[in-house]
Amino acid sequence: MSAATGTVYDRGYRPYDGPRGGRKAAIAALVKSTLRRALGIRRSWRQKFLPWMLLGIVAIPALVNVGIAYVTRDSPLDSIEIVTYRGYVGHSSSLLLFVALVAPDVLCPDRRQRFLSLIFARPLSGSDYALAKLGAIGGLLFAFSFVPQMVLFIGQMLVNRGGALDYLTEHAAVLWQVPVAVALLALFYASLGLALSSLTSRRIVAGASILGVLLVSSSVAAILSEAAGTSPATEVINVLALPLYIRDLVFLGHIGDNFRLAELAGGEGMAVVAYVAVVGVSLATLLWRYRWSEA
Repeated sequence: MSAATGTVYDRGYRPYDGPRGGRKAAIAALVKSTLRRALGIRRSWRQKFLPWMLLGIVAIPALVNVGIAYVTRDSPLDSIEIVTYRGYVGHSSSLLLFVALVAPDVLCPDRRQRFLSLIFARPLSGSDYALAKLGAIGGLLFAFSFVPQMVLFIGQMLVNRGGALDYLTEHAAVLWQVPVAVALLALFYASLGLALSSLTSRRIVAGASILGVLLVSSSVAAILSEAAGTSPATEVINVLALPLYIRDLVFLGHIGDNFRLAELAGGEGMAVVAYVAVVGVSLATLLWRYRWSEA
C-alpha cells in the first residue's frame, strides 16, 4: 500500500502594511459603495434595469422639448414648450418611484444581514454612516434631476432663433434657480426616504411606507380641500406637494396659482415651515436610528 501524500500551503495571516486612509477615506468608500448599489453597478442586470429605466424616463421630456424646438425653429410654432424649467422640477413620478426603490435598498440589507457591526469596525460613527447614505442618495437625486435640466437649457440655447447668446441672457436666472430648486427637492426626498427606510429591515415595507406617506397625505389633503368650508391651510399637510411649494418660491417668489395654498395670506411661510419640519424630523430620525453602532 502506498503512503498517503498531501500538500501543505503556507497561507497564514499577514498584517496589512498598505496606506491607511482613516475616517474620511472610510466615509468616501461608503458613499462610493452606496452609489454603486443604488445604480446596480457590479450587480446583475435585474438590479440595473429598473433604476436606469426610471432615470431615463426623467430625461425624455427634455429631449422631446429640444427636438420640437429644433423642428419648429423657423416656423410660427417655435414658441411651443412641452415643459418649462420650473415645471420640470419634481414633475415626474419616476423620481418618486426611484426613491422608493433605492432608499430601502441601500439601508435595509445592512440591518437585516447584520452588516452594520462590520461597517462600524472601521473608524466610522453612526452619524457618519447615516450622513454618507444621505449624501450619496441626495447627490444621485440631484444629478439625475439637474442633468436633464442642463440638456434642456443647452439644447434650447443652441436651437434658439435669436442665437445662443440672446437665449442665455434672457434665461440667466435659470442658472441659479434650477440648481437651488433641485437641491432642495433632492434633500427632501432623500432625507424622508432614508428616514422611513431606517425604521425597518424589510425593503418592501420601507418602499410601501415611502409611497404611502407621500400619496396618502396628498389624497387626504385633496379630500379636505374639496370639502365645503375648509381652509386652504389644509394643503400644508400634502407632503408630496411641499417641495413643489418651495420650488415655486425659488422660481416665482410665491406659490403658484395652481395650488390652493396660494389663496392663503402667509401660505408661503407655512410651506417653508412645513418643509423644514419634515426635513428636520427626517434627519433627526435617521441620526437617532444610527446613534449607536449596534443600531
